[in-house]
Amino acid sequence: MIMAIAAIVVGLIILVWSADRFVDGATATASRLGLSPLLIGMLVIGFGTSAPEMMVSALAASQGNPGLALGNAYGSNIMNIALIVGLVALLSPLSVDSQVVRRELPILAGVTLLSFWVLQDGEVSRLDAGGLLLALAIVLGVSIVLSQRQSRHQNEPLVTGVEQQPAAQTMSLKRGIAWTLIGLVMLVVSSRALVWGAVWIASSLGVSDLVIGLTVVAIGTSLPELASSIAAVRKQEHGLVLGNVVGSNLFNTLAVVGLAGVIDPIDVDPVVLVRDWPVMAALSLVLLVCGIGVKGAGRINRIEGAVLLLSFVAYTAWLLMTIVDA
Repeated sequence: MIMAIAAIVVGLIILVWSADRFVDGATATASRLGLSPLLIGMLVIGFGTSAPEMMVSALAASQGNPGLALGNAYGSNIMNIALIVGLVALLSPLSVDSQVVRRELPILAGVTLLSFWVLQDGEVSRLDAGGLLLALAIVLGVSIVLSQRQSRHQNEPLVTGVEQQPAAQTMSLKRGIAWTLIGLVMLVVSSRALVWGAVWIASSLGVSDLVIGLTVVAIGTSLPELASSIAAVRKQEHGLVLGNVVGSNLFNTLAVVGLAGVIDPIDVDPVVLVRDWPVMAALSLVLLVCGIGVKGAGRINRIEGAVLLLSFVAYTAWLLMTIVDA
């Protein structure tokens, strides 16, 4: 028990430090390569901060616990929008100025609908999982091509209103890549320590795999997104915040579930379709509406951030009631 608690505390300390280094490195790399912060956020940070979910899910599936992987993916998606976007918007309202964001948000909504079609027969088979991984490859390929095409045909950056910080302006490409990789590795390691400690404690209480995935593991593996997003908003990198969340949710829905399903088909608990998926879908719709906005002026203000946070509290309370009833 002492080792588990120590893993949580040390992991959290390293996580906060590495998130700041990660954002600095990613921003500098984006600047030196001529890419938008949003694209780096969606691909590098979105993938990097989803790495803990993929590691945990692959491990769970290989050990015969694929239900934990499904709970991990959907629980993380819910927390990314309700907790992370809500908290960040409460601290500093988020402007959605990029056309790329507005293109990726409908894709996220479509992927969420695709996930329902995969779940509705009660199983994520290996064929279903392969389809999810193929969909991810298509989405990433199309996003990269369209983003680069748009950047070549426009004189201004894809993400407007993004202030380059001194660290990003002075950091060389080599140093930027180095800090991105170091931050990424430390994010994954610290998150793994957090998850190990939390899962060990939760498992000793006899909690089910699905609930562990939706709560303890989802919170632990969402901490990189939370830390990276807070660090990004402190630097006024709103594109990184939204790119982080959208990219992470895409990877969670397609890669995390797909990877686990390929390793071991997932039996879907019926409660997922009546509780967890509807909450995830509703939050994705809210993010889509707020991101597109009225007359193209997308913005997530403090009131909307507070509503998202309240929805996270309500969902968490719902889960706790489920645990008590069980």
